[in-house]
Amino acid sequence: MWTKLKPILWHWRGVAIAAPCTAAAVILLRLTGLLQTLEWAAYDQFFRLRPSEPHTSRIIIVGITEPDLQEYGWPLSDATLTQLLNQIKQQQPRAIGLDLYRDVPVDSGYADLVEVFRTTPNLIGVEKVVGTANAGAVAPPPVLAELGQISASDVILDADGKIRRGLLSLSNSNNELVLGFAFTLAALYLEPEEIYPELTDEEYIRLGQAVFPPLEPNDGGYVRTAADGYQILVDFRGGTGSFEVVSVQDVLESRIPPDLMSDRIVMIGAVAESLRDFYYTPYNNELLQILPPTPGVEIHANLTNQLLTSALTGRTPLQTWSEPLEWLWILGWSVVGAFLVWQQRHPPVAASASDRGMTSNNTTLIQSLKISLSLGLAGGGIWGISYLLFLANWWVPIVPAFLALGGAAIATTTYIAQSAEVIRNTFSRYLTEEIVANLLETPEGLRLGGERRKITILISDLRGFTAISEQLSPEQVVTLLNLYLERMTHVISQYNGNINEVIGDGIVVLFGAPTQRSDDAARAIACAVAMQLAITEINQQNQQLNLPTLEMGIGINTGEAIVGNIGSQRRAKYTAIGSQVNLASRIESSSIGGQVLISEATFTEVEPLLSIFSQTEVEVKGFHTPVKLYEVGGIGGAYRLSLPDPHTVLVPLVPEVPIRYALIDGRNLVGQMVSATLVKFSGKRAEVRSPHPMPFFRDIKLSLLNPYEGTTIPGDLYAKVIGQSSDVEPGFYIHFTNLSPSASTLLQNLTKV
Repeated sequence: MWTKLKPILWHWRGVAIAAPCTAAAVILLRLTGLLQTLEWAAYDQFFRLRPSEPHTSRIIIVGITEPDLQEYGWPLSDATLTQLLNQIKQQQPRAIGLDLYRDVPVDSGYADLVEVFRTTPNLIGVEKVVGTANAGAVAPPPVLAELGQISASDVILDADGKIRRGLLSLSNSNNELVLGFAFTLAALYLEPEEIYPELTDEEYIRLGQAVFPPLEPNDGGYVRTAADGYQILVDFRGGTGSFEVVSVQDVLESRIPPDLMSDRIVMIGAVAESLRDFYYTPYNNELLQILPPTPGVEIHANLTNQLLTSALTGRTPLQTWSEPLEWLWILGWSVVGAFLVWQQRHPPVAASASDRGMTSNNTTLIQSLKISLSLGLAGGGIWGISYLLFLANWWVPIVPAFLALGGAAIATTTYIAQSAEVIRNTFSRYLTEEIVANLLETPEGLRLGGERRKITILISDLRGFTAISEQLSPEQVVTLLNLYLERMTHVISQYNGNINEVIGDGIVVLFGAPTQRSDDAARAIACAVAMQLAITEINQQNQQLNLPTLEMGIGINTGEAIVGNIGSQRRAKYTAIGSQVNLASRIESSSIGGQVLISEATFTEVEPLLSIFSQTEVEVKGFHTPVKLYEVGGIGGAYRLSLPDPHTVLVPLVPEVPIRYALIDGRNLVGQMVSATLVKFSGKRAEVRSPHPMPFFRDIKLSLLNPYEGTTIPGDLYAKVIGQSSDVEPGFYIHFTNLSPSASTLLQNLTKV
């Protein structure tokens, strides 16, 4: 099982890491309560976007308006209130709700008012159960309290000053249960329908077809909110003016239809602005404006209507998910955000020539736009799904989902960037940074195949390194190579060369691939000169470490080659192939230590900047005509680099030294050993007198005989033929590519006068 699961997890590792981590972070952030205000704002917006509710005929409000205050004063006298109640009773409403505090007599008519209270069993008064810092509790009308016809008019304000919750019941200071104003009126209205409040097994309130679970502290967008009493979310019908309102004066002067209040709930309350019985609801905020607040009596009307609608039609009350389900919701959108970024982490592989011409910046931009578009669509999905659920009376947190989507996308992007950086740093040890960037960032980076392009190829190789390595321990060989390659890599990078391959002590560098520049040939020559100059510094380090000195030959050629990813889908390599690459290799093999040889094509590219020590033509394997080679002495322009003059004065050997030599091809001798004489020597160059002519730039193996004893000098000696002797007697010049210490000592002693 794990064997099958492991590759799947690895393939989707970015999603597997980013999604749960982001979800956990968002859940923790949500639990801090920092998202509560944003979630309320989204919740309010859903209310404002919801289609208008149909008109309801169950509730009518008798509002105390500003003209009423001017006509009857404030508070309304007991006589005026008595007259108002009698007028309403004549229309036989199902319930009358008096949303006015009336715990003491007001002016005249109190006895008549008490009588109305006693003779109106469907009249419900109010009290304020819970006091605040600005106002204490308010007692109910004594007579109605005695008759048990009282309820609580308390409202709950959220931290932003809005009402989103309503109370069905709460406990007073004596720990006695007091039913909410809206709940009491709804129960009275439902009695003729033979619908009575019940408790379910979970002790939830049931009214007819609907069950009203109480709001918990962390439901919906709330976090650790005070959930005292029996609270539910208020399903507002709309903003201010959602219910029919008639004034006190209209009722008292009989300016309303005689059956307007029949069989309805009549709620009496203040709607005049000067009475300041107003609250903000989700409908009181619009874009760039704040609408007038809603009267308290209308808040109660909304909750009452909600209870009636649910009880009679089975409409589901506003509900919230359980916390585990919310966590899954958050995790799900974290997965979506991570997935959308992760699946598009690789730029598309170019399929056509026009695609291959697409720049890295354009590709990155298009990829970013695709990711942004997909995330935008996913964000729209969050909003759409949440809104549709809200229409079905489910409040689903939307802000954590958006944070999960965006956070997971950012986390995945960060992971991809960090992974790319690790890959870049790792593979930059084996490939150049430019090739790594080509592989990681460009559309054609991973495409197998190549293209024909003009490039300059530089190939370098240490002379006699095989013989040197045989004299050292493995640890010393590795140290020697590391010092050499470290310095060479630094020089090559300075000139924007791309190290295509390192084979032992040989280095293949491309100029013009993957990025082509107008000065590729010039930079290649400047790089080669700088590499030769750097050998001096390397040899100084080697001397301090008791390591042998090194010599390097370099060959450069310019021409068309096929460059690209060569190989299979499982293993590929960015490289260059073609006859011009082969020619560069042949030129390198013709060079001697300290020498930079370039082809005629390269010379033509950079001729005005070059100083040349010499030029010659050589026969090169695989080419039918001789190849003209130029030995670089330096390069001017912005580079200003030069090599020391290689020409040295050869000193006659006294006596001359007998030698035997043979051509070698690789490590194999070609033909028989031939006898000759070493007649002149200086440093690493010598003149050989021999009747057998030798072609230029061929490698030979030599053995020296002690001119005094006739014995063979120990140690392997290798050299390259660098020219024909100008003396009368036939012979040629050689440059030692490997000279044993004993042979070097002998030759130096024989040159001393």
